[in-house]
Amino acid sequence: MRVVIAEDNALLREGLVLLLNSAGHEVVAVVGSGPEIMPALLEHRPDAAVLDVRMPPTFRDEGLRAALEARLLLPGLPVLVLSQYVEQSYATELLTGGTSGIGYLLKDRVGRVDEFLDALERVVAGGTALDPDVVTELLIRRRDSPLDSLTPREREVLKLMAEGHGNATIAKDLVVSERAVHKHIGNIFLKLGLPPSDSGHRRVLAVLTYLGHTPPA
Repeated sequence: MRVVIAEDNALLREGLVLLLNSAGHEVVAVVGSGPEIMPALLEHRPDAAVLDVRMPPTFRDEGLRAALEARLLLPGLPVLVLSQYVEQSYATELLTGGTSGIGYLLKDRVGRVDEFLDALERVVAGGTALDPDVVTELLIRRRDSPLDSLTPREREVLKLMAEGHGNATIAKDLVVSERAVHKHIGNIFLKLGLPPSDSGHRRVLAVLTYLGHTPPA
């Protein structure tokens, strides 16, 4: 896997390089400021980009802006965004265009090597990797939503779906059968009023509803 890293903290930046190299991946470019991100992505066209949300020169949302621009100029580019804190507006804006090949993790998660690498691999495979703390925070802030009709177990299943887990992993985490998970997901689709279509598309719509978006027509 060829990766571009954008991180202004030198210690974390070098740690990411070492971690990815040790896992057998190739870091093709490392940048430390917002304006450097797009040129590096366009030059190297990596398999994935790992971007810090807040970068110089303003330390506001340079990494997020670059992620959104990269998704337009390099369609399908897997992007894993790192943030120091749960920032709801950043997470929802990043996911507005869909959840395929998108990840949003808190930087603390990087220290949990297996979790970080698993998240990156899920993103590169076209999946979603949302930090559990981010998902929990988004759920807490939701009020009077279609989610109110879901049972506690269905909410647990949808939360794990939002984190990017497949049915087998969800079944393992909840200690239930995959058949039970499939049934819960069917109930979620029904209660959220999602249109009949392929299950993959409805899964994305369910996650977008969970995160507070209006499902696309």
